[in-house]
Amino acid sequence: MAEQMTEEELTTRIGEELRASLGYFSDELSKQREMAMEYYYALPFGNEVEGRSQFVDSTVQDTIEWIKPSLMRIFASGDEMVKFNPVGPEDVDMAKQATDYVNHVFVKDNDGWEVLYSWFTDALLQKNGIVKVWWDEYPESTREEYHRLTNIEVEALLSSPELEVSEHSEYLEGEETYNDLVVIRSDYNGRVKIENVPPSEFLIAREAKSIEDAKFVCHRVQVTLSDLREMYPDEDLEPEDLGGSDDDMEEYSPERLARYEYDKTAKYWGSYATSEGPEDALRVYWLHENYLLTDWDGDGIAELRKVCTVGKKVLANDAIDSIPFVSITPIKIPHKFFGLSVADLVLDLQLIKSTLMRNLMDNMYNQNFGRYAVLEGQANLDDLLTQRPGGVVRVKSPNAVTPLATPSLEPYSFQMLEYLDTIRESRAGVGKTTQGLNDKALTSHTTASAVNSVMTAAQSRVELIARQFAETGVKALMRTIYELLLKYQDKERVVMLRNQWVPVRPDAWNDRTDCTVSVALGHGNKEQQLMHLSSMMNFAGEAMRGGLKIVTEKNMYNLGAALIRNMGFQNVNDFLTDPDTVPQEPDPREQMAQMEMQNKKAELEIRAAEVQVKAQKVQQEAAEMQIDAQLKVAELDLEAKQNRPVALG
Repeated sequence: MAEQMTEEELTTRIGEELRASLGYFSDELSKQREMAMEYYYALPFGNEVEGRSQFVDSTVQDTIEWIKPSLMRIFASGDEMVKFNPVGPEDVDMAKQATDYVNHVFVKDNDGWEVLYSWFTDALLQKNGIVKVWWDEYPESTREEYHRLTNIEVEALLSSPELEVSEHSEYLEGEETYNDLVVIRSDYNGRVKIENVPPSEFLIAREAKSIEDAKFVCHRVQVTLSDLREMYPDEDLEPEDLGGSDDDMEEYSPERLARYEYDKTAKYWGSYATSEGPEDALRVYWLHENYLLTDWDGDGIAELRKVCTVGKKVLANDAIDSIPFVSITPIKIPHKFFGLSVADLVLDLQLIKSTLMRNLMDNMYNQNFGRYAVLEGQANLDDLLTQRPGGVVRVKSPNAVTPLATPSLEPYSFQMLEYLDTIRESRAGVGKTTQGLNDKALTSHTTASAVNSVMTAAQSRVELIARQFAETGVKALMRTIYELLLKYQDKERVVMLRNQWVPVRPDAWNDRTDCTVSVALGHGNKEQQLMHLSSMMNFAGEAMRGGLKIVTEKNMYNLGAALIRNMGFQNVNDFLTDPDTVPQEPDPREQMAQMEMQNKKAELEIRAAEVQVKAQKVQQEAAEMQIDAQLKVAELDLEAKQNRPVALG
């Protein structure tokens, strides 16, 4: 059996993993992400020529910004982003409450809209979007006042370890001693916390296929020495103990700086984030939250541990159950963690369109302000160089100034731009057909089914991205929230769910459940979906009027709710009432049947009483006959003894 690992060996292993991950990121991913960010901002390419067009196309930005509204409408337009299904009949109420409460925790407690927006943007632009989800405990204290307490009551009150006396006064009334107290009740509370992690702060082992099977994952973030002292109050942290942060690692990668390049704020980060600050408390260090598989205890089996380090200093080393990160990628590459972003699909198109547009604009400039051949000494060059409408050019001889011919623009140049847009639509699934009808969509020979077919085909790429996000990211995030609530929330919390105040105790839920992500995916646009829902409503209404058993009130409510959400209204309860929440009035026929049953029951009870009375009468008569027989026997015995008849009165 191996010996327990030392901290020096542990930090050495972590340093090797960090250098391997950072090398991979710096060599390949960081450069690709830097380029994607620069293209998203439509920054100059660096090959511009002074005096010529410097136009930069915005294909990357346009494509991503066109996709985001569809994704946000799909995931954030409904009341339920995720639904938990019961495992058995006894879990129905629990699953319904879990569905409502998990959605409440995500949307209300953590600003779910902002989390989704940033998460999707990171994935579409920089290959993978990362969120971190964990249970965050924080101290909570309340002030309580007590008056006229006896010594016995004070002793009983202060027996609780959660109480600390803040103020105390003692006084006599007669022979009794009373106390006035002010106490502070200290306790710990907790909530599920979710935050977006910038891709530049997330590291993972190069060979990892997913976060779950990665042997090393790291969240590296910059914090001040003051922050470290608040986070780890038990550690005596001094600048000389922490060293110079990570001197052997690149503190500011081009990818990180590119995020602030658009508004020219990147230069300020380098001046602030340095370990040479004016005050020790404001010195900045890289804090690494390392999640790695390691045989720390030397039992021969590697376990998952969370090790927080600054340089070579270990601040925390704990065993954990799982890694608290969830990743999404729009285009997943099998057997790889990092997929392709939408930006990767259209980067080259932005460069080609920018180059083509620059040439077109240079040609237009030359057409309007062309070049001239001038006989030396026969024309005034100042007049030629001054471009103004109706300007006069002084010459000394005819034909002293001759315009140089500029080739005219060819029609296929503009057709090339349309062709590039077609390529973008086929790659990313966004274009004119997905953003609205163009001028050729409603021609006389175009049928409605043809238009629907084109729009459905164009939307399929976006729907595939949405389904990829739902199955690989959103479902995992919601299940993690469920598991954290089940494991850590051991106190009752009263929250507003479906317009009602409901007490929630997740520790009473079933640890076995089935999770389904409810996203608004479907064929066609909102108008087509509205038409389908209206047709289904008409059919359901006819079925109910016809007495068919295939449609219930709950089915009608669900159809109406889907119709209202399709119209853009979020709160369905303002327009419809869930039949499950309405007390059911008894059916008159059922009432008559119940009354008949009650009458029959009463008749049976009366008959049973009569039978019981008759049985008692029979028993009484039998008892009387038995008494008479006993008297006669006694009379005969007496007559025999006296040898004479005895008359019984």
